[in-house]
Amino acid sequence: MAKKAPSVLKAPFLKRLTLLPERMQADDYPFNLPILEGGRLALGFDRPITFFVGDNGTGKSTLLQAIARQCGFSVLGGGRNQASRDRTDGPDLASTLRLSWLPKVTKGFFLRAESFFDFASYIDEMGPEGQEPYGGKPLHAQSHGQSFFALFENRLRGARQAIYLLDEPEAALSPQRQIEFLGLLRAWEEPRNVQMIIATHSPIIMSYPGAALLSFDGGRIRPARYTETDHYRVTRRFLMDHESVLRQLFSAADTDESDA
Repeated sequence: MAKKAPSVLKAPFLKRLTLLPERMQADDYPFNLPILEGGRLALGFDRPITFFVGDNGTGKSTLLQAIARQCGFSVLGGGRNQASRDRTDGPDLASTLRLSWLPKVTKGFFLRAESFFDFASYIDEMGPEGQEPYGGKPLHAQSHGQSFFALFENRLRGARQAIYLLDEPEAALSPQRQIEFLGLLRAWEEPRNVQMIIATHSPIIMSYPGAALLSFDGGRIRPARYTETDHYRVTRRFLMDHESVLRQLFSAADTDESDA
């Protein structure tokens, strides 16, 4: 029998995400997030890179983590091989999502900045064999930012038909390293072998040209332009006249104290 030819379809592979409202547990977190109100959540992905942007508490990381679980990745960080580390207690948003693929990909990785320290410990405990895909050096023998880049430059390099879900990759990166990270995004994107969904607060990272930006602000998910995001506007205002911003901030704080 002739061997089946590999698929030549390019990213994005995950085409659509749909909420199944009949599976929601009403009034319990995370089902009470405004973005899920009415059970009408549906997102389409038409570009290799999509950014989830918005303020704290809007549901970016929660939705990204649910996608990771649906993909079979560890929600504590990692790929399918690390999923056995997960706990399954508590409400499961992933079970309410339907993911539509073309083609379905099983390779990938979920970076969860919040739990990366524990993930690095897990990898280092495996010794040289476990560390080899991450550059061959213990992750805890490097700075936080260096260990992030060891992951990006080694574990996530050269994949074919994979999806990367990155939750706040800027958490350990200096501004210069964030700019260098944009170069990695270009290297991953150009062959169209990798799809990326990235939740970020960084106005540097979300500036990547040609990516889709989905804003979670205002209780609904909607497309946004880079210069329309609060991240861009607040950062630009601060950098253009930080003294004025600080004067207003401290004046308001002093007024609150005098009224107390």
